[in-house]
Amino acid sequence: MKKKAIQLGAAVMGVIMGLSLTACGSSEKTEAGKEETAAVSETKEEAKETELIVFAAASMTETLEKISEIYEEAVPGIKLTFNFDSSGTLKTQIQEGAECALFISAGQKQMDQLDIEADSQVNTEGLDYILQGSRINLLENKVTLCVADNSQSGIKSFEDMAEQLKNNQVLMAMGNSDVPVGQYTEKILEYFGLNQEELAKAGKITYGTNVKEVTTQISEGSVDFGIVYCTDAFSAGLNVTDEATAEMCGQVIYPAAVLKNSQHQAEAEAFLDFLTGDEAMNIFKEVGFSPAE
Repeated sequence: MKKKAIQLGAAVMGVIMGLSLTACGSSEKTEAGKEETAAVSETKEEAKETELIVFAAASMTETLEKISEIYEEAVPGIKLTFNFDSSGTLKTQIQEGAECALFISAGQKQMDQLDIEADSQVNTEGLDYILQGSRINLLENKVTLCVADNSQSGIKSFEDMAEQLKNNQVLMAMGNSDVPVGQYTEKILEYFGLNQEELAKAGKITYGTNVKEVTTQISEGSVDFGIVYCTDAFSAGLNVTDEATAEMCGQVIYPAAVLKNSQHQAEAEAFLDFLTGDEAMNIFKEVGFSPAE
């Protein structure tokens, strides 16, 4: 009788152990299933993410990077990727087939060169890259005269600049002729009756391929002074001594437009609409931009 009780107890223990192993295996399968489901869900979420490629003037680098953090948090599934450079370089890259959903230029000329509805004397190649109805004037900037901290030139105004360039051996930094800030600078030189070619030959001008390069030359003290946007001067902590008037170089307007070949036109229009709103515009204003009128 005692032997049978022992055998029965052993059998019961065997059943219990078997059930425990089964339950454990089932639990492991359940957990594995949950992990697999989570992984699939995560993959699906990643697949839904849209990369929105924005080409923007180099002078917008700090502001757009700050705005992007706010926008990506507010709009799940959108990943903003920026290409910052001179507007002329960006225009060329778009023309050569670079993927871009939204273009923000520091000058009207570069946008006009891509817009079939622009003056044919500007869009000489008849390029048709702009989604009609999407183009707006987004921002206005200012052109400023900035003097290097180590400069002994004593320049306080554009009038001082003109006098120094005519009579003394000073060195100025400016953007290339295909860069909007360089084009505005050329107008300022013309306004004061200065011959850019002669000044360059005399070793009084050095150039930058975009406004950031000009800004760097001033901040490093490799030139006496230079001409950049007020937004770049603010971001780099430069010594601004004067601001150009509209008579000197015209208004500095930043146009923006969605590109017609983009696969993400709706997303690009939504982001552009956000840029015109109060939250983004307040960030632009912090560095010296103002809404375009």
